Amino acid sequence: MFEDVFFICYPQVTRKMRRNNMIELKDISVIFNQGKRVITAVTDVDLTIERGDVYGIVGYSGAGKSTLVRVINLLQRPTTGSVIVDGTNLTDLVPKELRKKRKSIGMIFQHFNLMDSRTIFDNVDFSLKYTGKKKIDRQKKVLELLELVGLGDKANAYPSQLSGGQKQRVAIARALANDPEILLCDEATSALDPKTTLQILALLRELNKKLGLTIVLITHEMQVVKEICNKVAVMEEGRVIEHGESVQIFSQPKQPLTKDFIRTATHIDQALETILGHQTLANLSDDEWLVELSYVGEQTGQPIIAEMFSTYQVVTNILYGNVEIIQEVPLGSLIVTLKGTFDNRQRALDYLKSQGVSVMILKETTKGGQ
Repeated sequence: MFEDVFFICYPQVTRKMRRNNMIELKDISVIFNQGKRVITAVTDVDLTIERGDVYGIVGYSGAGKSTLVRVINLLQRPTTGSVIVDGTNLTDLVPKELRKKRKSIGMIFQHFNLMDSRTIFDNVDFSLKYTGKKKIDRQKKVLELLELVGLGDKANAYPSQLSGGQKQRVAIARALANDPEILLCDEATSALDPKTTLQILALLRELNKKLGLTIVLITHEMQVVKEICNKVAVMEEGRVIEHGESVQIFSQPKQPLTKDFIRTATHIDQALETILGHQTLANLSDDEWLVELSYVGEQTGQPIIAEMFSTYQVVTNILYGNVEIIQEVPLGSLIVTLKGTFDNRQRALDYLKSQGVSVMILKETTKGGQ
């Protein structure tokens, strides 16, 4: 009763409260029949993506992530399950209603799909031709979009005259032509070099903030997720095996595949391989351990190395160090040797754990230095 009265008096506020969930995927499965073969691409996926999220879906090739993102705008109808976008169940819509709803969902791909025979202006304008807008309004809109993506001076150029990053900017402008609330990005940076990738991700981050876009980003690179996403889901063999806030996933991954992705993205496995392959660094004395330390947030500012020496007489030699900033939260990793008596090393490890530092002994001598 109260909710109904509130909705009548404050419809915009209540509507926003009710529809904080922009995308809801419920019990989604996608099965393909190829002759006598039955291929299950997606199995029992439940995901909720909130308004304004930059949501990364990561997995290796064949994990089902591209199929899943195509389900969101029903380019791929699910075999079972419901797709709810901003409160509307797309799977219940008739074709005309679905076409209208799809205008609120833009999409960009790994390959830019531009028309080579048309200018950059015409490529973007093509998305507006059947909207009923007057030509002068379309022209104004296209020029505004090109300015927005940093290509205001390229309106009369052709795709062949642009770099890969510029072509992707055109694709983004075209995807934004109908003022969507959602932007789906299917491996949108995979064809770009690392520097251009960062530029495109910075543009997407800016659009997310400036336009309030909800972005769903499909990728096989955790590095991309690290740069831009506030939430992430990890897919393997058609299933979502882990999902949550990016900081949580990066600092406390639970599944082996997630751990593999993160250690590759933070280069810690590569550093460890180098250390263990170096004769001098890998040879430990009897009173020494090789240890990996991981810590989050304010812990990265604590003088833990100095404390271990002054209080526990444990000498720390830093062999590798890295700090990542995930959603403005620092995540630190260190590979160090700890040298001291066995009891002091053990007390030092207990101290580290009491400070919220994750500790993993990577290598110790057979004697243990007792």
